[in-house]
Formats: sequence, structure tokens, C-alpha cells
Amino acid sequence: MKRLKFYMALWCAKLSIIALKMTGHRGTDFPGRIAVKICPDFLRQAGVPGRVLGVTGTNGKTTVCNLLISMLKADGKKVLDNNQGSNTITGLTTAFIRDMGAGGHCRSDIAVLEIDERSSRVVFPLMEPDFLLINNLTRDSIMRNGHPEYISRVLTRAMPAKTKLILNGDDLIASNVAPGNPRAYYGIESLPDDVQACINLVNDLQICPKCHSLLQYTNRRYHHIGRAFCPECGFRSPKLDYTGADVNNEDMTFEVSHGDWKHRFRILNDSVFNIYNVLAAISYLSELGYTPEQIDGLLSKAEIVKSRYLVDEIGGYRVIRQMSKDRNALGSSRAFDYVSHQPGDKELIMMMNNLSDAAVWSENTCWLYDCDFEFLNRDNIKNIVVTGPRAKDYYLRLKFAGVDDDRISFVHDEIDSPNALRLYEGEDIYVLYGTDSIDLAEKVAGKAREKIEEKISGNAGRRAG
Repeated sequence: MKRLKFYMALWCAKLSIIALKMTGHRGTDFPGRIAVKICPDFLRQAGVPGRVLGVTGTNGKTTVCNLLISMLKADGKKVLDNNQGSNTITGLTTAFIRDMGAGGHCRSDIAVLEIDERSSRVVFPLMEPDFLLINNLTRDSIMRNGHPEYISRVLTRAMPAKTKLILNGDDLIASNVAPGNPRAYYGIESLPDDVQACINLVNDLQICPKCHSLLQYTNRRYHHIGRAFCPECGFRSPKLDYTGADVNNEDMTFEVSHGDWKHRFRILNDSVFNIYNVLAAISYLSELGYTPEQIDGLLSKAEIVKSRYLVDEIGGYRVIRQMSKDRNALGSSRAFDYVSHQPGDKELIMMMNNLSDAAVWSENTCWLYDCDFEFLNRDNIKNIVVTGPRAKDYYLRLKFAGVDDDRISFVHDEIDSPNALRLYEGEDIYVLYGTDSIDLAEKVAGKAREKIEEKISGNAGRRAG
């Protein structure tokens, strides 16, 4: 009877995929919803690829997953992934259904799955990853995950005993998940910009999780990410198995050491957040048995997902689309910090407005006051265009951050926001958008390019006259 339900679920879900294509609907997790409704333990009965690799954590899991997928595919592997759908039980089920033949067996050699942290308690009883990477656990939207210590407990309780963990050793919350499981740690040695005191509004780990004394940080990257120890009980950040060091932003490389090898790898972006992402992917492939030379070759074929970061250069200007997670104070703080430290003058279009949720719920805006908008109160940021449904909330938060009125522009409609750009010569224009505004951000960036082209041709006409 169980097997009959499984096949009914599989065939109904496959028929729904055909129907969705015929009607022009994407329905990223709809087939999975059908399958789980008919057969709740569908994933347990599914034939899985030879290896199942998981990635979870608060920020960066999509980037790490896509790096792993592109590198494994470059190595000739047939990869099952859920990068076109959701990272919950229905999205994962949909990914398996798309990969399966009519008999219920997967066609791929290996699965690389992005797994929502809270969904782990539903997913892991049905499907045990061979490896699971946890890249960080930080404060997320209060509408979703709440405090990272809560998420750490969820993951620890759900973790299959056989799963080997690959953990960010510079995150004392993530690195202490499921202490009984086999594990490997990665992290980065001291960087020139490291500090000891937290400069962020959010600091999720201030006291020792063992004796509750005040932790001391020897170096801190951001928030609670860094190396810490407890002077009272001796608790400290774990010894690293994979160590990143000597980051060179000129030639965009860094050194990674593990055991008896040491190798320089390219980095795909100079933000420390993305250096961690690359180090995570390198550590993962090394745990799978790849040599540093093999990893280096595969990494040379990878790039940061274009929906996360994309640069267009037009006549001395740059239009940069950069994702800045809405409802996520830490994710947006990282984006603001990175933008503000880039050289040269810049203007920002701020449109992180969680559009897909507008019809079904009212967002709690308290996350804006956990987010470091103060990073945007810098002289090299000449104009911040706030736009869309949350434009007034962003305006108010920027005022609290001390940003002067003459550096804030208000535009009601996102598509019209490039009209408020001042286009100082040779500047960068950043379009900061949320996870569900990728297509809209592309249109806004396109209009910004048009405004630049109009200015350039107008200047050329005046010179000719």
C-alpha cells in the first residue's frame, strides 16, 4: 500500500509538471506539494543518488550551493539540485521528482540540496545527507527563524548521526551544532579590518555558552563572526581544519591550508562574506576527496550567481545590482558595509520591499532597527533613492541613522526611481533589492542605464555644439 501511494504521488506530480508547462506557470514547488499530500513520506521511499550533500545556514547558502553545483557539473557529474525551487520539504521533493524516471529512481550521480534550517526537522527523518555544511547561524527575520540559538537547537535535535558536518569555525553558534557528529571546521585567519569590539547593532553571541561568562574576541569580522574565548572556563573557537589566509584583493586570490597542503585559490568577490562562501565550497570538495589542484581548476569555471551580484559598465559609470536580503538585518548590514567601503562616489536605489508577501501579510519592520543603516551615513554616498511600498520606512530609518535630507530622494514607484539619480561623473550606482525583486531590479537597472546613456549623449551633443 505504501509503495502504491508513492507511485501515485510520483505520477500525479509528473503530470502536474506537464500541466504547468502547458499553462505557462512556473509552480516551483507545486509538484512537491501534490506528492507530499498523497504520500507524506515520499522522500524516504525515493531512490536517492549515490551521495547527498546538504547546505544550510542563515545567509549565503544559495551562493555556496550554486558554487558546488557549477563545480561538480564542470567535473562531469550529473547533479540533482533544488536551485530552481524552494528549500523546504515541498521544494526538495519537487527537485527529486524532476530527476526521477517513471520507476522512482534518480538519474543523477549526486544531489546538492539547499535546506531551510527550520525544515531540517521535517526533512532529515526522511532523507539523511551524507554531508551537511552550516555556513553561519545569525539573526534572521522574526517572522521566520528568530534567534540563531533556537535554530541551532532545531538542527541539533534533527541531525542524523551519520551526517558529517562542515562548519564555519569562526561562528561559535554554527560550530557547536550537533556536537556528537563527525565534523570539519573552516575559517579565516586575521584580516586587516578585523576588530575586537562589535561595531554592529546585532551581536548574537556575547556570553560563553558553557559558563555564561563574558566572551572575549581576539578578532572579529562582523557581528559575532570571528575568534573568541572564555577567560573563565577555557571554552574557545575550534581549531580549524581548513584555514583561509593572506587575502590579496589586487590579484583576487587567497591561500587555503589543510593538513599537509597549502594552495592559492581565486576569490570571486572581495567581500569577506563571499570569501567565506568560496572557502566553504573549497572545504566541501576537499572533504569529498578532490585535490587542491582539481578544486582550483573547477573554481576557475565558477562565478557568483548573477541574480546576487551583477555589474554593467557604461561610459565611465557602473550600474551594480546587489542583493540585500529584506527582513534580514545581518544580510542587509553586510551589503551596506560592503557598498560603503567601495572606493569612489556612489548613489543607491533601495528597493528591498518583500513584494511577494504584500498580499498575504503585514511585515513587522522592527528588523530595520537591527540593521546597520549607519553604514550608509558616509560622505562617498551622495544620494539614496528610497522607493516602493517601504520607502517611507527606509526614509525614517535613514534619518535615525543621521543621513541628511539632501542625500535622500523619495520615489513612490520603483520603475521611476532612476529619474531621481543625480549621475555624478564616474560614480557607481547600486540597485539594492530583495530576494523576490530580481526581475524588477533588472528593469530598474535597465532604466538607470538609459538615464546614463541620455546624459552621455547629451554631453557629447553639447561638446559638439
